[in-house]
Amino acid sequence: MKIALMDSGIGLLAAAAAMRRLRPDADLVLSSDPDGMPWGPRTPADLTGRALEVARAAAALRPRALIVACNTASVHSLPALRAELEPGVPVVGTVPAIKPAAARGGRVAIWATPATTGSPYQRGLIRDFAAGVRVTEVPCPGLADAVEYGDEEAIVRTVAAAAALTPPDVTDLVLGCTHYELVEAVIRSALAARTGGVLPVFHGSAEPVAAQALRRIGADPEPGLPRTGTLTVLHSGRPGRLPAAALGYAEGRLLAAQAEDAPAGR
Repeated sequence: MKIALMDSGIGLLAAAAAMRRLRPDADLVLSSDPDGMPWGPRTPADLTGRALEVARAAAALRPRALIVACNTASVHSLPALRAELEPGVPVVGTVPAIKPAAARGGRVAIWATPATTGSPYQRGLIRDFAAGVRVTEVPCPGLADAVEYGDEEAIVRTVAAAAALTPPDVTDLVLGCTHYELVEAVIRSALAARTGGVLPVFHGSAEPVAAQALRRIGADPEPGLPRTGTLTVLHSGRPGRLPAAALGYAEGRLLAAQAEDAPAGR
């Protein structure tokens, strides 16, 4: 069983690691775009063009499903990706987990890139799923880039800036960018200082998206299976390896270790 994931950079690691945990036998294809990142500042049309190229490179390896492990690409490019690849390859987008966060009835904060914060897409999700709930949108300029390049000083600085904009009585935090899930521990530490140690419930997208991809192809999570899945990495369509920055995160190390453990020649 082969599952592909795409993103501009290493934001796909969280969903890929979740898929690896759910199905250790899955062959994973990680298709990113180092030649074209970051995608956030691009126009929707330009971003969609880049996303289509990255998706085509992954689809050429005949996966059973493609996960768009990027909130920005899901916002702007999901219809085009589905129009080109489905029904042959089911395409699963990444949506900020606003619905489950709001369902708890507390105070919700949504951390997202500046391009997503305040966008009609995010505002639509808030309108549809969080009516009557107090919601604070928190822009996180520079955080995704800091995570992408493994810049620890910049990560701490940008997380602290976002934490300062987060209400101290927040009960639920939505991580609205896939990169942010890689530094959840840093975010927890910053918010603990902000909230007096009372942490909100975190809502990410990695595991729900991985589970949805399995549902789309009629497969069940089977975390107890042998670790036989392989790992294929594509950089702007070219064969590559996990970037060095990926190994700075637990998710990247998990994928690298299991790739080394997998049988050769699969």
